[in-house]
Order: sequence, then C-alpha cells, then structure tokens
Amino acid sequence: MTLENKVVIVTGATAGIGLEIVKESLKLGAKVMIHASPNSFSIAQNLVSRFGENTACVCADLSKFDELENIITHTIKTFGRIDSLVNNAGVFPRNNVTNIDEETYEYIMNVNFKAPLFLCKAVVKTFLDKNIKGSIVNVGSINAYCGQDDLLVYSASKGALMTMTRNMADYLGTKQIRVNQINVGWTHTDKEHSTQLKEGNPEDWHENINKAFAPRGTILAPEEIAKHVAFWVSDYSIPVSGSIYEVEQYPVIGRNKING
Repeated sequence: MTLENKVVIVTGATAGIGLEIVKESLKLGAKVMIHASPNSFSIAQNLVSRFGENTACVCADLSKFDELENIITHTIKTFGRIDSLVNNAGVFPRNNVTNIDEETYEYIMNVNFKAPLFLCKAVVKTFLDKNIKGSIVNVGSINAYCGQDDLLVYSASKGALMTMTRNMADYLGTKQIRVNQINVGWTHTDKEHSTQLKEGNPEDWHENINKAFAPRGTILAPEEIAKHVAFWVSDYSIPVSGSIYEVEQYPVIGRNKING
C-alpha cells in the first residue's frame, strides 16, 4: 500500500490518533498538512522541523467558522493540491441531559460536526476544480450508535457525522469523490489517559481493563487506528464510499454482553 504523490490534510494532528496518522501517511509516501489548534501550534512547528520537507502546518481553531477555509487554502498554497482530508479532530467533554448547557453543546458540535462539514465543502470544491478523485475520511466513534451515558453531545455529534458521511458519499459518488468513516473504539491516547486520571482512576488503569470491554486485555493504540485510516485514504479502498467501518475488538451493533 502506498500514498505516494498524495497530499493529505489531518486535523487535530499534534497528538494521539492524529499524530499517528501523520506518521503513517509519511511512511507511506504522502505529503502531510498538520493542522493544530492555537494551543498546540508550536508543537506542530516542531513536528515539521522533525519530519522534514514533506510536512507543513496550519493553525486554526475549529470551533470558529471563519478559520476553517484557511486550512484548505494554505494546503493548496503549500503543496499545490489536496488528495485527501482526514477529519480527525474531536472534543469529548462529559455531559448528560441533566447538566448540558448551550455553550458546551455549541463548542462540541462546532468542532465535531460543523468543522468537518464545512472543511468537506471546501475540499470538495478543490477536488472538482482540479478534477481530483479525492478521498475524505471522517474519524468517528462507536459512541455514534448510542454512546457512553456521560457523553451525550459527543455521541450525538458522531452520529451526525456518520449520517453526513453516508449522505455526502451518495451525492459525490458520480463525481468519483469517496467519503468513508471509521468508528473508533476505546483508544489509549494521552487525552484519554488524562481524562481517566481526572475521574479518579489509577495511573495503570489501562492495564486492568475488563475483557468484556477489551477482549485481548488492552484497549486500542493510536498507531493501530492510523493504519486503518491510511487504508481508506489510499487507492486500495477504491471503489468503496459511504462505508462506516468499526475499529473495535468486538461486534458493536447488537452485542449483548451480560456476563463478565
């Protein structure tokens, strides 16, 4: 599998799954635009220095609509084209129906759904203008089907992303632009680790996972997710579009695990 001659944008690319997607894409020969939030832009600049000429970085607050299109225009200015957009960035503040407020709702939906939607709009225009058979990969979550009970708006945002993926794939099929989504399971990112510690779990929480939730005894690793993303970015996944691919250790839909 190769990503030679492809230019890939990865949002939320300075840590966790996003950073591993960058590494995997570079390993397979792509040029990569590393998106960073204002708080992590210095990290992105350091990554460019570390990874070299096949990378560049762009700063944008995904919760602010006016900053989105610059991700696309800066990539065109830097590399001359775009072949794939990976909507990886996401936020997951805890909330449920008793404590959700409008400000938190808008922040989560802006980052997790509105930003991917309008980044797709901008990159599709570029694909059509340059006659590129592009690929969009949306990084969703198994929470899209119902969700952890304290991830109300996050789960809803990933459900919206899933429907958006299917709808856009249907519309763009005849234009040979592919849109697919991976619904990711429980993954041991730095952000997840810090969240678990804040919730009172011990430093080694990830080493004591009930096998009902992680059959092999460990949850997913970011580098494992990155390999699946690379497949959907690549021509190896042609002609599939509108697929929702679940990256988890067990069947997600209809599972009825009452023991263990």
